[in-house]
Amino acid sequence: MSLLPQGRFEGRQAFQQLVRDAFAAAAQEGWRELVLVDADFADWPLGERAVAQSLHDWSASGRRCILLARSWDEVPRRHARFVGWRQTWSHIVQAHGCRTADPLELPSAIWSPGWVLHRLDPVHGVGVTGTEPDRRLLLREQIDAWLARSSPAFPATTLGL
Repeated sequence: MSLLPQGRFEGRQAFQQLVRDAFAAAAQEGWRELVLVDADFADWPLGERAVAQSLHDWSASGRRCILLARSWDEVPRRHARFVGWRQTWSHIVQAHGCRTADPLELPSAIWSPGWVLHRLDPVHGVGVTGTEPDRRLLLREQIDAWLARSSPAFPATTLGL
């Protein structure tokens, strides 16, 4: 069981540290699935070297990562290391976009089978984390509803002419 914190968090820095810690725990504990959701991932620390290393360490056969965003437009510019990881591990990553989503309605979350982070107010960085089965199930149902309205996006490679 993960030693990640449970309960309320507040502030952008607290959120970013929780993201870093979650990826490190995923790698150490061998989480089989990660679901990352945000309107645009603009303030996630995805471009950091330590985060990219944690994601690389987590990636293995039998793992799966689902990504969902309203827009992927800013990710290549802001998070080059994450884009590189996504390209390398494209066989375990499914990326989706939902341009019709209201940025404040789309969850900002990390879901795993054993722990979740849900940023309830992305503007102020307020959210909750936890391992409770009800919390995990409710968040996954919410994410699945958004995935049903999404389409493939953020390709691992772009074809040029």
